[in-house]
Amino acid sequence: MSPQSELLIAASATARPVRIVKAGAALEERIAAWAEANGFTGKTGQLLVVPTADGAPEQALFGAGEAFDPMTARGLPTRLPAGDWRLEGVEGEAAHLAALAFALGGYLFDRYKARPERGRARLVAPDGLDLTATLNIAAACALTREMVDTPAADMGPLQLETIAREIAEGAGASLTVTTGDALLEENYPAVHAVGRAAAPHRAPRVLEIGWNLDKADRPLVALVGKGVVFDTGGLDLKGAAGMRNMKKDMGGAAHALALGRLIMQAGLPVRLVVLVAAVENAVSADAFRPGDILNSRKGLTIEIGNTDAEGRLILADVLTRAGEHQPDLTLDFATLTGAARIALGPELPPLYTDDDALAEGVLNAGRAVGDPLWRMPLWAGYRASLDSEIADVRNDSAAWAQAGSVTAALFLQKFAPTTGSWAHMDVFAWNPRARPGWPEGGEAQAIRACFRYLSDKFVK
Repeated sequence: MSPQSELLIAASATARPVRIVKAGAALEERIAAWAEANGFTGKTGQLLVVPTADGAPEQALFGAGEAFDPMTARGLPTRLPAGDWRLEGVEGEAAHLAALAFALGGYLFDRYKARPERGRARLVAPDGLDLTATLNIAAACALTREMVDTPAADMGPLQLETIAREIAEGAGASLTVTTGDALLEENYPAVHAVGRAAAPHRAPRVLEIGWNLDKADRPLVALVGKGVVFDTGGLDLKGAAGMRNMKKDMGGAAHALALGRLIMQAGLPVRLVVLVAAVENAVSADAFRPGDILNSRKGLTIEIGNTDAEGRLILADVLTRAGEHQPDLTLDFATLTGAARIALGPELPPLYTDDDALAEGVLNAGRAVGDPLWRMPLWAGYRASLDSEIADVRNDSAAWAQAGSVTAALFLQKFAPTTGSWAHMDVFAWNPRARPGWPEGGEAQAIRACFRYLSDKFVK
């Protein structure tokens, strides 16, 4: 994977312009003739390289349509000829966001496949851009995508622990790891139950990063991530198609770790706890079963109706642990339900919270940085679908409720911290179709929105 720092540079004496051109905009006679000859109309995302007399790239025209969406600049790094470029025709916040988009669009997962050597297109940072902060954001998204793209054989619970350790050490933070049967001793029974069927070297574990915890005057933010490194479905085995991309089921953990690193790099004036439950939902003689009753850290018993609804089980324990810190704000990330995709598709993650101000703040931040979410209801009428005759709650909602993403969020709400505010994001963490700037594979969703929200909220 190419470092993000190779894509954005501070200055270049040879940078050629990428001109942002609205639909129907007037161009100089020579450029207009070239545009007409090549069918360039300024349509959103159109790119046309204008050559010099000897055929070398002189400039590029990039279509903005009726209004320029800076996120479309994600398509530029893989389409522009190699060399240095600068944006022309866009300024201020839009230019800064386009530069970030450029860095995001240059992501390439090349761990297992050699790529032909070729020059890279690089973008000169627009005036006023905080280059370090922008590169940190791009790197956080790249870390998330790389973790999701890495196959489960090379991204197991131990590898998640290793990444968490590197992040903690880099920030001078603490890391506590609870592994295997110690999970029972330390009261993480649901995490243990879900992960105990895996091979010993892939034993389940809870990772807890703590940063600035001695600064009691600062608000405490808790980030919680679902780290199911591979989900077979357990004894309720998934079909082949459903299992194919389950390496991405640790996407929530990747989001929480990357956002945590970003918060610490930025030095936000908060105390921070990052909690990840890292497990493999495997099949063996020791796998938990449909009909089992699990204990949880909170003390609520859980009837297992379906072993493929395992993510909410491990989140129950780590959300409870987050609550023990009495956080002012808790954000959890999980690739939790297929129902979220049915409701909103792969590009628009649902946001669940009962705090209207938090919802408005995160949604507005997402709009500002081109990282959209959509608020979904914690509909009280569906809580009864989680009732069990023989336990405190069931992990699979009754069929009559139908709204699987909503009922999953309602399940998590039972375990969420009761201090401060809580929000749950049911991210997909995946691009199912390839297009310039958005290769098929791992994707970071809601990280930039949440980081902007936190920065706006806590940096006065």
